Amino acid sequence: MPRTADALAFAKSTYGIPLLVLATTRSATLTGAAFALEWIPRLAAFGWAGSVVDRRGASVVFHLASLGRALVLAVGAVLLHFHPSDAVASVSVMVLAAATGVLTEFSYIAVETAGAAAGRRAGARAHRVQAVLLGIDQTATLAGPALAGLLLLAGPPPMLAVITMLSLLAALLALCTPPSPVAPARAPKGRPGAGLLTGWRTIRSLPALGWLLAGLTLSNLATGLLQAAGPVIVVERFGQSTTAVGLVWSAAAGATLLSVTLCRFALDRLGLWPVGATCAAFASLACLAASQAPEYLSYLVLVAVLMAADGGMTVVLRTLRSRLIPAETFGSTLSATILILLLPFPVAGVLTALTPPDALGYVITACAALQALGLFCAFARLRTDPALRT
Repeated sequence: MPRTADALAFAKSTYGIPLLVLATTRSATLTGAAFALEWIPRLAAFGWAGSVVDRRGASVVFHLASLGRALVLAVGAVLLHFHPSDAVASVSVMVLAAATGVLTEFSYIAVETAGAAAGRRAGARAHRVQAVLLGIDQTATLAGPALAGLLLLAGPPPMLAVITMLSLLAALLALCTPPSPVAPARAPKGRPGAGLLTGWRTIRSLPALGWLLAGLTLSNLATGLLQAAGPVIVVERFGQSTTAVGLVWSAAAGATLLSVTLCRFALDRLGLWPVGATCAAFASLACLAASQAPEYLSYLVLVAVLMAADGGMTVVLRTLRSRLIPAETFGSTLSATILILLLPFPVAGVLTALTPPDALGYVITACAALQALGLFCAFARLRTDPALRT
């Protein structure tokens, strides 16, 4: 239940705040900048998040992060109520993007650490646990963007108020759950980057995880660009409403939810590599086609296929991660892996801010080609790796 409430708040924040910026400022440049601001502080938070979860436990960190996000969103709703369209509103939404990004990463690391512990207890059925957990996230993503777009029609304060209530619900539910099943490592406090250094060393000792991360990082540059440029593409190129932007990502989440369900059964019969390689091929082809989509409906379908394939690869990554990463350093290593995977997102925001709307298709095509190359190299290297044979 806490994970579901947090996932809904996460989805509405991630997809709703860029829409909020576009509705408040009417600027494509500021929309891209807000997307970058939403992700850059998240990356900076990883130096603390993993080590804090390892030391203090997932439940405590999750509660405090969710409560902090609720307070920040409540302040943002009040400010936008009294200053709906002036300079204060512009500054408020940009600060909101940065603050929610940091707090969301702490809560995300906490729930992922608890989920990995459940996967380890499941043993050979770890991929089923990860599929269910990813299904919770995708169900939230299915509802979150569309609801954010609809709530935005009523105004920014109501949208932020709903996300505030979800964050507060997640914080309260965390108090009713048992302590983290992973015994927190009581390591002495060190430099902020010490946890990331520990995680990086663990990744280097696990070549299968490293290759998969490399391919997915390049893939995330393409998907991140589609997310950052989504409001500009749908609203300005296709002439649709902000609600249509949310519908794109809700359709993508629905397709991903179906994909994750199918992958759970496919992994039982085929193993990690065949499923991962097939999803990589579909993701590459869909992204290349989406960059040249002639109208809104084809764009929506292609983005849905891309994200469904990406969901299958995510199940493979999460299963591999829960199998290979030692429990005593899981929080730090998880932070390092997510940091690597998220690095392309602020880059995507900067690219969107610097690229004229008419040229976005060419940039997305170039990133899609890079995605295809990266995934091909990664899965070609992993074809004979023992870690992906089962």
